Amino acid sequence: MAQYWTHLVRFIAEEDGQVHLGQVDSTQFPDVGLAMLNGEKVTVKEIKGSVFDGVVQNRVQNVSQPISMEDFPLIRCMGLNYRDHALEANMPIPDVPVLFIKPRTALNGPQPARINVPKIAQDGTSDYVADLSIIMSKTEKDIPEKDAMDYVLGYTSSNDVSARTQQWKNSQWSIAKGFDFSCPIGPILLAPSAIKDPHQLAIKAIHNGNIVQGSNTQEMIFTIPQIISFLSQGTTLEKGTIIMTGTGPGIGAMRDPRVVLNHGDEIRVEIERLVLWLTQSTMNKEPICRVLSLSSIL
Repeated sequence: MAQYWTHLVRFIAEEDGQVHLGQVDSTQFPDVGLAMLNGEKVTVKEIKGSVFDGVVQNRVQNVSQPISMEDFPLIRCMGLNYRDHALEANMPIPDVPVLFIKPRTALNGPQPARINVPKIAQDGTSDYVADLSIIMSKTEKDIPEKDAMDYVLGYTSSNDVSARTQQWKNSQWSIAKGFDFSCPIGPILLAPSAIKDPHQLAIKAIHNGNIVQGSNTQEMIFTIPQIISFLSQGTTLEKGTIIMTGTGPGIGAMRDPRVVLNHGDEIRVEIERLVLWLTQSTMNKEPICRVLSLSSIL
């Protein structure tokens, strides 16, 4: 019987320098990102096929570098979707989802890569945002809530890097949250079968070793089925679409004193069973800020 993946990583293999999909043994490598950071040899079983239909093979390969997904059309995002974050922001609980979009060019890999902070945002307001993200497995529209979970390919951790000054200048957030490389994601895509309840996961962000965000996905105002159903109303959601589901309290802009992403900083997004591995960010043309964003599976 075919064994479909449950803990998927897209990576460059040491053996041939080519891009492959692999199945991670979560008992051997509970935190792939941290293992790679510590110089451990990470092995996986090769997956034959795509992220949508991949079957696990017996061939073992060594991960040289995990890299981000490529088969996705768009990043759709939820704002103000945690009750404790709304309380922190002193804002009312929304009656309908607050939405914005990140373009494909915002995607950033989990490997030590640079998050781009462009010149327009180099004003000391670059912020981190720990998010649980889902990937759509099929293309569909007008999805009923009761069927929505059937369209989830998997879960991953992500960082909705934001330029706050630019965000508050405009009622539309896509510019401030859509700069190139402003969406570190991965390295692991966790199948729904590997998570009992995605609405019961601890989620936190750690900035330079200090926990700055701490919440639980049970604080979501709109659940994953509600989000998928809402987004698909009269709108085709293509397979591979990334949906960022929101964040809890503790974002840098709301802290006193304020916390911002500065040159040489490290920001780690940890979600129970998921973590975002090391990513770096610099400021475009004026390299002042290099931020490391760390992630993997717990």
